[in-house]
Amino acid sequence: MSDSFIRISNVTKRYGAVTAVSDVTLDIKRGEFFALLGPSGCGKTTLLRMLAGFEIPDEGQILIDGVDMAGVAPNKRPVNMVFQSYAVFPHMSVADNVAYGLKIDGVPKAERDTRVAEALELVKLGGYGTRSPDQLSGGQRQRVALARALVKRPKVLLLDEPLSALDAKLREAMRIELAQIQLKVGVTFVMVTHDQDEAMAMADRCALMQGGTMQQCGTPWDMYEYPANRFVADFIGSVNMVEGKLVEDERDHALVDTPAWGTKFWLDHGVSGAKGASVWAAIRPEKITMMPRAADSPPPASAAPDGCNLVAGVVHYSAYLGSETVYEVKVGDQILKVLRPNSNRDDNGWCADGQPVWLSWSPQSPAILLA
Repeated sequence: MSDSFIRISNVTKRYGAVTAVSDVTLDIKRGEFFALLGPSGCGKTTLLRMLAGFEIPDEGQILIDGVDMAGVAPNKRPVNMVFQSYAVFPHMSVADNVAYGLKIDGVPKAERDTRVAEALELVKLGGYGTRSPDQLSGGQRQRVALARALVKRPKVLLLDEPLSALDAKLREAMRIELAQIQLKVGVTFVMVTHDQDEAMAMADRCALMQGGTMQQCGTPWDMYEYPANRFVADFIGSVNMVEGKLVEDERDHALVDTPAWGTKFWLDHGVSGAKGASVWAAIRPEKITMMPRAADSPPPASAAPDGCNLVAGVVHYSAYLGSETVYEVKVGDQILKVLRPNSNRDDNGWCADGQPVWLSWSPQSPAILLA
């Protein structure tokens, strides 16, 4: 696998006084499923459109398979695109929709028919060729658009919010199918999405963007467990964050004082910060252990030294979600979110609203974000 099949180097795009993409450098590997992730207006779609050739960078360079794309028209690039709206032709049959690009390129009919049949089988629409788009569900129309893009055998498939028009259950099913199709065909997929669950479920790696700049690039695991900054920690999943001061930072541990929570965070590794510096301690809701707290009982033993990583709180709100229960726990003036899996059918109502509780976490769980 090449280390850099797509090379985006110092790319900037402006629209008048607005900088949509600012000095982005990014490498995408051959055969990778890559996601450009971020909120509306972050620059991810503009970057995708520059890969497709629909927009031209004001600065920087884009190379695909070692070839500079400067001056290369969209229809001459080794890419194809699946749009958010699918753009399926309503007056054509499914087979004619899929064959359209091949027909424009002058591919002989016998070869067209073979490749269309293969593409429809790939997206699990074998036998649907004679149907019209209005006879298909939203998920099936999405597959037609995917087959139409893949039938041309592009080196890169660009997907612009490909699942956003589908309902939640179908969207979840299509995530799995898209990932399986990508593995089967081995084409490099570059997907734009604002949905972090979508990116986490399908992508080998993600680039999270905000304000036209890239905040972090890595695997979903990297970005969830080791966020580069507060924006990444807050955007990827749910998180509890509290401001603190770095009071110890050694090779084998770090200690962060967090007065707002009335505790100290103990980590089993250093964080390479300046002692006394302001930092943010972040802890994911599922990494917090919650246990009932009796008024006359002593604090439980903590997994961290000196009683660190332990706070007293009161359940403020709870919501049963089937596989898990979400708790909001009031700690001082702040609300912490805690997720507890419902491992048996009697877990509902394990902690009622108003219940005093202890919250604790292991030294391996927090992330310390340098301010």
